[in-house]
Amino acid sequence: MFFKKNIVVPIEVSARHCHLSEKDFRKLFGFDAKLEKIKQLSQPSDFACNQTVDIEIGSKKIEKVRVVGPLRECTQIEISMTDAVGSGVKPPLRISGDLAGSEKVVLIGPVGKVELNEGLIIAKRHIHCATDEAKKLGLKHGQIVSVQIDGERSLTLHCVEIRVKDNYKLTLHLDTDEGNSCGINKIGQGKIL
Repeated sequence: MFFKKNIVVPIEVSARHCHLSEKDFRKLFGFDAKLEKIKQLSQPSDFACNQTVDIEIGSKKIEKVRVVGPLRECTQIEISMTDAVGSGVKPPLRISGDLAGSEKVVLIGPVGKVELNEGLIIAKRHIHCATDEAKKLGLKHGQIVSVQIDGERSLTLHCVEIRVKDNYKLTLHLDTDEGNSCGINKIGQGKIL
């Protein structure tokens, strides 16, 4: 299957954050706690929460890591390569949800602490795309593409994975290191080559 060339894709930069399981959320914030939504994110099911956690990775502590809802089956923490530098750990570059063999991490909340043997990753750059839109554009789940970003710090990103799901909105997600390298602070646009 061939895909259309030069598809314009919105870009968002995603800072470090965590997705929590219900069990871990209760340990960190208390049995009666509820996720407190403060901002809807571009993907229809995701939202930023008022709650934050501190994380310990190796010898480093990072404070106020934003919780992203809704609650998930497994707890996952996404950081940048820069966050990992000097910590003594090397989180793997992974797609969200691929946690087997990832780095260990300690999460500290207002009422408790959770120690995980795995769950810390550096998120692989990826494009979210709705199922219907993917069909129209000729894109497939798991497909690897390149994206050109123009501007004063123009560059071409390779190894960008397509993620297809019914409720996704077309968006390329980069971490802060990648955003900084191409001069995108929060939002921008690129072209799928």
